[in-house]
Parts: sequence; C-alpha cells; structure tokens
Amino acid sequence: MLFRGPFPWRSSQPSGSILSLRPSVFPPFSQNPPPTSTLPLSRSCSGKYGQVQILEARLCKPLVAKTRHANSNLLSSSHAACTSHSFLQSIWIFHNWSSSYNALFPFSWRRKKYWAIFCRVIDRARKFKHLISAIFIRFLVGVMLLMSIAVAVSNSPALALSEENLLFLEAWRTIDRAYVDKTFNGQSWFRYRENALRNEPMNTREETYVAIRKMLATLDDPFTRFLEPEKFKSLRSGTQSSLTGVGLSIGYPAGLDGSSSGLVVISAAPGGPASRAGILSGDVILAIDDTSTESMGIYEAADQLQGPEGSSVKLTVRSGPEIKHVSLIRAKVALNPVKSRLCEIAGSGNPSRVGYIKLTSFTQNASGAVKEAIESLRSNNVNAFVLDLRDNSGGLFPEGIEIARIWLDKGVIVYICDSRGVRDIYDADGSNAIATSEPLAVLVNKGTASASEILAGALKDNKRAILFGEPTYGKGKIQSVFQLSDGSGLTVTVARYETPAHTDIDKVGVIPDHPLPATFPKDENDFCICLRDPSSACYLNRVELFAR
Repeated sequence: MLFRGPFPWRSSQPSGSILSLRPSVFPPFSQNPPPTSTLPLSRSCSGKYGQVQILEARLCKPLVAKTRHANSNLLSSSHAACTSHSFLQSIWIFHNWSSSYNALFPFSWRRKKYWAIFCRVIDRARKFKHLISAIFIRFLVGVMLLMSIAVAVSNSPALALSEENLLFLEAWRTIDRAYVDKTFNGQSWFRYRENALRNEPMNTREETYVAIRKMLATLDDPFTRFLEPEKFKSLRSGTQSSLTGVGLSIGYPAGLDGSSSGLVVISAAPGGPASRAGILSGDVILAIDDTSTESMGIYEAADQLQGPEGSSVKLTVRSGPEIKHVSLIRAKVALNPVKSRLCEIAGSGNPSRVGYIKLTSFTQNASGAVKEAIESLRSNNVNAFVLDLRDNSGGLFPEGIEIARIWLDKGVIVYICDSRGVRDIYDADGSNAIATSEPLAVLVNKGTASASEILAGALKDNKRAILFGEPTYGKGKIQSVFQLSDGSGLTVTVARYETPAHTDIDKVGVIPDHPLPATFPKDENDFCICLRDPSSACYLNRVELFAR
C-alpha cells in the first residue's frame, strides 16, 4: 500500500515522500479486517486498543482508515471506526495473504508500478461490481414485475365463452382461413373479433346469427353470405338431382348491365315453371310476392322462390322495356345436367355425324354424365362434338375441372389467385381424357356463368374448341360452402380465377370467337335443323362451326 505524508514511526522518511510498508507490519490472518468508513482526518476514536489516531491513507480513490496502537508499532484495525466496506475488506484480506506469501517468497513492495497496476485493477473491479449489481437489481425488479402481472392475470376472472360466442368464433375462423382478401376489406380482422365479443349481444341463437351477418357485411362482398340451417340445407339440395321451385337460376345484375336494382335471371331450367311462362336469361326480377328485390340477397330470393310443390309465387319481371307480372306454380324440377342428341348431316360422300351435348348445370356426378354421353355418341360413330353451355349458371367447381379434363390431354385449366397472385394451378395430364381429337364447338351466352365459364375459358385458351355466342356472365370469383356446427353455413369467396391466358373475366366474361344467329334455338331437337337446312334462319354451316 502507498501512503503519503509524515509518519511518526518512520522519521527517516522525508516529509511528503512515498512510504512503502512491508507486509510484515500488517496483522496476521486472525485479526479482523479494517473498518471502511472514511472518517474526517482530525477525528479520534476509541477502539479496543485505546486512543488511536486516524492516518491519512490513499488507496486509488477510497480513504482507508488505519490506526496505530499507542504502545505498538503494529498497524491494527479499529472496530469502532465505522461500518465495514466490502471493497476495503477485500484489500485487507489481500494484505493478510501477502504477509504469509512473503514469508516464503521475498517480494519487494517498493515497486510502485505494481501498486499502480494493482490499484487500477481494483478500481475497475469495483466499478464492474457496481455495474453488475445495478444490472442484476434491474433484472430482478423486472422479473418480479412480470411475476406480479402474471399472478394478477391468473387470479383475475377469465372471460367465459358461451355456446353462442363459440359459434360466432367458428364463423370468424372460417372467414379468417378461407376468405380471398387477406386485408378483409381494409380492416383489422382480429380487432373486429375482440370488439364483437365485447359489444355484440349474443345471448340467443338469433342474436348470434345477427352478429355473424353484421360481421360478413363489413367485407362488402355479396357472394360471402351466412345461411341459416334451413337455407343452408336448401342450398345443398340445389346441387343434388332435383329441386322444388320454379326452375330459375338468379344472380346480381351488376355483371351484365350495371343495374344496381333487382336480381337477374341467369338461366331458366328447360321445362320448368319459369321457362314455360316465358322468363328468359337476362330478365330482371323486380319483386317476389310484392316484396322488392332491390336490397334482397340471392339466397333470400332463392328461399322465397322455393317452396312446397303445388304452391304459388308471384313475380314482377322486367324483360327488356316491358314489365310483366306472372304467377308460377312451384313444381319438382329435375336437375338432369346432361342431354345429348346425334345429328346426321347430309353431304358429299359419307354423311357427317355431329354429337350434341347440352350441359345445364354442374351438379354432383355431372362429369360422369358427360362421359356417358360421349361414349354413347361415339358408339354411333360421331366425328365432331358440340358442347352447349348456354344458360348454365355453374355449380360445383370440382365438376367443372373434371369435365375440362375429359376434353384436354394437357394444359392449364384455370389459375386460382388471391390478393398476392397465383396460389394454385389446375391442369390436365391426360389421365381422364377421352375426347381430345374430334373437332369441338362450344356455345355460350350471358347465362353462362361461374364453373361453366371456367370450362369455356379453358377450352378456348388451349385451342381445343371454338366458342360461339355472346359474352358470358362474368363471375370470376369462386365460392366454397362451409357448414357450421349447428347446421348453419357460410358461402365464402375463397379465390378469384384467371383463364389459362391469364384473363380475369370478373364482370367481363369470356368473349366468344364468333356470334350465333339471333334465332339459334336452345332446344336440342331444333339444333339439328339449324345444321341441316340452309334455308333456315338459324342455319350454321358445319364447316364454319368447326373452322378456326
């Protein structure tokens, strides 16, 4: 240790010089370490050795209070000087150790440079110790704070979710997973869930249904709808083999003429009550049983059009400039999706044989029915096909894909896209193809919608068929049906699609290659007349029908 100043026990040292104390002057290990309080230099204390004098001692920065016994040349510690200081205690222990060490190994304490290094090390150690202590204290406080918060949360009453809340969350999760627009019409979908659970009344099933409808309305998508159990069952029955109603497929009119009121007739089932009453594709339904359809959804309208067999329903319909009122009797409408006919056309050499297939909807097993029709016509040695998709309002998306694979041996059928671009591709690999070589013509009109537009676009863009007619409806979005746990359901827009040429047909439709004569019939029986009789107003030359 380095001490500066006059020291009474070493009078040989000049005043103000550096005094080097040898380790032998320090007390042995058995003595207690020195007190650590920095007392005033003029203060005297009484310890167990009697009157002592506080000596000025400078070690790095702290003041080390040392005492000298009145009758001894040994330095001793005064227990009454002050409280202990851990840093100086460490120094005192080092002194005791050095006393024993020097008994074995002579060591010169006069080398000031070692003491300077030692002082710097001790000073840095002290600073490091204080820094670590501060960090540890802060860490400890943070842990205690987190633990207190966790305990408070665990002890707080949990939010009890009722059965109605769980049904709402089931619908919310369905939209969260499946909906095409991941911005959810520019809103925070998670925040909406929390706000709805806090603020929307869900004490009864009807209140829960209202909350679900309100949630879906924020998406501003007319095709994403909630269906109560009975309506959901009615929708599912529409993809089966028969339906009790008036035989109409309806949609929103914006895709056709930009009108914002009423519901448009996409197609009328051949032989059904609406078809017999003269209702055509493109007509607009203004009212059902005197209830305006201006703000009515398509599923609500479909529910009103269906009903018990033999009951009646009144419609107000605008057909062109004319508005007419019709009363229809509901009947069981067979949904046989496929009709076929063989047309023999006389010509030079062998008679030409054309197989006509009319596909009215994409119901369950529609692809199987198309295969059967092709095989039946092939057994009669047809050498060309006509596929009539007019007034086909769509149906099951997978059936549309399978029917496209019947006609294509390879190529993309449709691109499925979301807000981030193409997410899936449906294509043909030839495994299900049975009619890839014969000439093919496809007939479309403004009643051709949804899955039938996918099929028509795939056949056109892959150069497999020539399209005749008028632009299709233009429904370029795909909906999937999801059933909820209580029997209700959701129809959700899950994607938009593009044709193989990356054409987005939404509100535009598939554009045909050639128009059809205005009087071209929709009935399969009259179709053959238009191919046989050149004098007919609907005559279409067979060569023109299949020429590119």
